Amino acid sequence: MTKPLSSDLRERLVAAVEDGMSCREAAEQYGVAPSSAVKIVGGWRKTGSLEPRPQGGDRRSGRIEAFAAEIIGWIRVEVDLTIAEIAARLIERYGERFSPSAVWRLLGRHDETYKKKFVRQRAGAPRHRRGTSPMVGTAGKS
Repeated sequence: MTKPLSSDLRERLVAAVEDGMSCREAAEQYGVAPSSAVKIVGGWRKTGSLEPRPQGGDRRSGRIEAFAAEIIGWIRVEVDLTIAEIAARLIERYGERFSPSAVWRLLGRHDETYKKKFVRQRAGAPRHRRGTSPMVGTAGKS
């Protein structure tokens, strides 16, 4: 992600537009993209500020965070509750639609692991057991 334009350049852009230049002309004069000039001048007209808007970060997790305590309560009571079932329950009870990945990220932010360890430990790949390879001891025999 690129850095925001300097406040000095922002001031010169706005001053040029205020003196009668179009945003495109000012952008060409100062070597910036016309879309950047339009956004800077539009933001200045709307808010009166030349400060750049915040970059990056999560802007939407607040919606699901409102349900965090309840979701964590659900998985503590019902250990085998799946991510998809949690998402479906949120739709059913609150009419709020969240993707399974949003639920997964919420659980990750709250350090809730979601692995069914007992089931995974039972299963093992047969090819990794000792002495089961059909090729053992066959070299050099005719």
